[in-house]
Amino acid sequence: MNAILPIPQLAVLRRQTDPRLEWLCAQIARNRFLPVPPPELHFIGDGDFRAIGAEFLRHFVRLGGLRPDHKVLEIGCGVGRMALPLTQYLDGSYDGIDIVLDGIRWCASTITPAYPEFRFHHLDVANGLYNPDGRIEGETATLPFKVAAYDFVILTSVITHLRTADTERYAAEIARVLKPGGRCFLSLFLADATARAGIAKGTARPAFRDVPGVELLADPEHPNAAVAYDEEFLLGRFAAHGLHPARAVMRGHWSGQREAENFQDLLVLEKGTAP
Repeated sequence: MNAILPIPQLAVLRRQTDPRLEWLCAQIARNRFLPVPPPELHFIGDGDFRAIGAEFLRHFVRLGGLRPDHKVLEIGCGVGRMALPLTQYLDGSYDGIDIVLDGIRWCASTITPAYPEFRFHHLDVANGLYNPDGRIEGETATLPFKVAAYDFVILTSVITHLRTADTERYAAEIARVLKPGGRCFLSLFLADATARAGIAKGTARPAFRDVPGVELLADPEHPNAAVAYDEEFLLGRFAAHGLHPARAVMRGHWSGQREAENFQDLLVLEKGTAP
């Protein structure tokens, strides 16, 4: 299930996109009335805030199978870059959780008053990059949500900043809160043979170091800055919790080896249904 989608298949996928979704994403990308956080809160990456959110909404629906009636959890919601486009799509509910308190405060004060079904929660987990003084170790963190509460879980560029023990804990927690048949959408760096070839050539960005082990770090002195995972290992850890690829991985161009429409790899996992 984790083969590269060839360019002809990508073209077919684009042609099959619902024109209503394309119209909605275009409207979101240029909607000047959707709020944008102040510059001092832009800790989630560069680029056009609204346009990137709209592009990921397209991915959630087109690749992940997100529906308007779904109950959604976003882990690593930041300052609402994904939540704001979802306000224009979801009829169901949304919970966002993040380890950066300032981002949660902005979302709760800006988004929730207009969209009460969008709720934001702070989880004080330690992370060397984003929350070094956090009280909770990632490998023991528990999401404050009920079992099988969500249809769809989102992690955009979250695993890219987690070490193995934390990643394994999140895999278990995602499986716990997902309904049977529910899906998890992730953007991340997956190191398969093709990606490793790009890393070896020095064409990958970030410039990961391919060393023995399942983690590849861009900067060993700041290990949470950028983490890639051996693909077989990571898929195996999620599979151990009943989460398996729902479709082929959509490969990103981060490794410098692939033609792609996105930077990171996009992975959709599905929780198996009970027998």
